[in-house]
Amino acid sequence: MSTQQTIEQRLRRIEDRLAIHDLVHLYGFVMDERDLTGLDSLFTEDAHLGSDDGVFDATGLDEIARVYQARFDALGPTHHFVHSVIPRFDDGDPDVARGLVSGHAELVRQGETMVVALRYRDVYRRTERGWRIADRVMGYMYYLPVTQYAEVLKTENRSLVYGDPRPADWPSVLHGHDLDWLRAFYTG
Repeated sequence: MSTQQTIEQRLRRIEDRLAIHDLVHLYGFVMDERDLTGLDSLFTEDAHLGSDDGVFDATGLDEIARVYQARFDALGPTHHFVHSVIPRFDDGDPDVARGLVSGHAELVRQGETMVVALRYRDVYRRTERGWRIADRVMGYMYYLPVTQYAEVLKTENRSLVYGDPRPADWPSVLHGHDLDWLRAFYTG
């Protein structure tokens, strides 16, 4: 952010940052309440939802709703927690920001109590209705049964969400583009 900005520009940036923080936290509530009608308060109409493991790849609100409904069908209760939200605004477009979000979720999946460490790599866009997620890619450091936490966390294959041990999305299988994306936040 340039030191040459006006008070009004700086105030707007603070308000934008707070609105993005609220948006990220609202996501957990919408997910935990299974409020598919609330998706339009989170995502742009043309949003993309993806995952590092390739399981999620949906574009547009209708497709994202179908993906989440299928997920909800496999889940019992969930509780999402946001630990950090780091937005970085696009210097060329005041209506676009990127975000790095960390958190975890406690949930029941197919009758098994599980815990998940999450990261979201987001792109946010200001719309007529406020800030929305235009792109979200999620990754997992672990996704495992609570009863196996102590032992599985020591391994590279910490993703047990699909029944078979798979490498965690980070740091085990970070790809160059993931590191480049992350490094942009160091200098932001």
